[in-house]
Amino acid sequence: MKKLRSPIALLILITIAISCNPKVMEPPVLAPFQDLDTICTNDWWNRAPNPIHNVKVERDQVLAFGMYTVMNNTLKMSAQLYPLYPDETRVVRLEVQKDGQWVEIAQKEVNDIGWSALFRIENWDTTKDVAYRLRHGKVALFEGLIRKDPVEKDEIVMAAFTGNSNQDRSGREEYVRNINSLDPDILFFSGDQSYDHKEHTAAWLLFGMQFRDIFRNRPCITIPDDHDVGQGNLWGESGKVSLEPGGSDGGYTYHPEYIKMVERGQTSHLPDPFDATPIEQGIGVYYTNLVVGGIDFAIIEDRKFKSGPMGKIPQQGPRPDHILNPDYDPASLDLEGLVLLGDRQLKFLNQWAMQDEGIEMKAVLSQTGFGGTAHLHGSIDNRLHADLDSNGWPQTGRNKALSAIKKANAVQIGGDQHLSTLVQHGIEEFRDGPWTFLVPSIVNYYKRWWWPENEMPGMNHDPENPLPWTGDYFDGFNNRITMVAYANPEGSLDGAGFGLIRFNKSAREVTFECWPRDVNVMDKGAKQYTGWPFKIKLEHL
Repeated sequence: MKKLRSPIALLILITIAISCNPKVMEPPVLAPFQDLDTICTNDWWNRAPNPIHNVKVERDQVLAFGMYTVMNNTLKMSAQLYPLYPDETRVVRLEVQKDGQWVEIAQKEVNDIGWSALFRIENWDTTKDVAYRLRHGKVALFEGLIRKDPVEKDEIVMAAFTGNSNQDRSGREEYVRNINSLDPDILFFSGDQSYDHKEHTAAWLLFGMQFRDIFRNRPCITIPDDHDVGQGNLWGESGKVSLEPGGSDGGYTYHPEYIKMVERGQTSHLPDPFDATPIEQGIGVYYTNLVVGGIDFAIIEDRKFKSGPMGKIPQQGPRPDHILNPDYDPASLDLEGLVLLGDRQLKFLNQWAMQDEGIEMKAVLSQTGFGGTAHLHGSIDNRLHADLDSNGWPQTGRNKALSAIKKANAVQIGGDQHLSTLVQHGIEEFRDGPWTFLVPSIVNYYKRWWWPENEMPGMNHDPENPLPWTGDYFDGFNNRITMVAYANPEGSLDGAGFGLIRFNKSAREVTFECWPRDVNVMDKGAKQYTGWPFKIKLEHL
């Protein structure tokens, strides 16, 4: 086995050299990982069966899945493996089909910390479909299709997801069936693919096995959110070390090597970052853009630079991030020096907004939305006046972000809130900002509701809207939002599902669809959540 560059991997290698028998080997002492991720390092075989996902698979199953994107004629593909024994090769091979024959085009080495590898192939031909397969050893493989860029299509379709809760570890057959029936051009997972905090590798393998049959044949964007990196909420504050339980002081709770492992597994297949300069603790960044079929998707990191609230604003409840005081002043929360996206990402968004050569329409993809769009959290008797975990705070940073998105004439797509909503933001006036579609959770065990305290329609409510609480509202931060649709848990519908976004290039229209989890989209009369679909028209770039 080749020498690995990571100091932690070097410790693993030294320990492996002590004994060639994995059955009796003593696990290495790795301080950063003593209480983290029992299978992301090379002592996994000495552990008890993993309760999240069985990782002791037959060796012909060791290649779990791959993900890819293509941008600027560069293919980037990640390969995710199950844990490897010491005597197994760390080499993964990428093969493509040419003239009916499989041809190897690259080899890459697996990183023992997280068991992933990354391929980067330049001068990729985007004008044709190419069958591929990833191979490990003599028998393990994962096959799929690298699609051609669908520039000839008038409608480009994205399926979007969030919140793959560990309260349900079963398969995702209904999602696979529906997505493959709808056949979108691209997939987006906005975060919380893992809810297992200290055990990302097993949870990430489970996620991949649940959904690999929808992303083996199409480009897929995955970005981690707070639960993926082991935190209930995340205010990254440019990578500082968080010292408070819950992370409300800002920064990351877990060791930076763990954070880097999570991001390597989930984002290494994305196009190259706009500015790859690491933040504090050597943690990387991934904000970038991806063009598919003439639709330009900016991918941003809501949480990475955002200020933590603790010690910076007056606390208005038992938690620094929850406003429970009905008499608080929203303006008192918007203090000078507070950061949302940060200067680096704002620079990216403003430059991206002005680039329109070969671009038909634009969208911004992020973890969550730019306003407070949930009143009740967890139960119908738990009302928050404002939640600082949303991107409605800090308000000045929110308005800067929305102004950049508006400049691009883009829509915004995210998740995280468990509750699906469709709003048009207001910056200076109601309805002068961009649209945001927050998609429903894949599994919605922690429910939220849009439920105004006065139970009245907003100003300028559309009487033809079948939902009662729509129209113009001020959220808990005094931000202007126009609520158009929401998918409150109700009856047998718990608010879980997925979003579908249709970009019609010739008509300059975007249609937002919101599908319940248990509905078969191919059934005659299959219905979306009340209020959807909803269509908007965008101005020309």
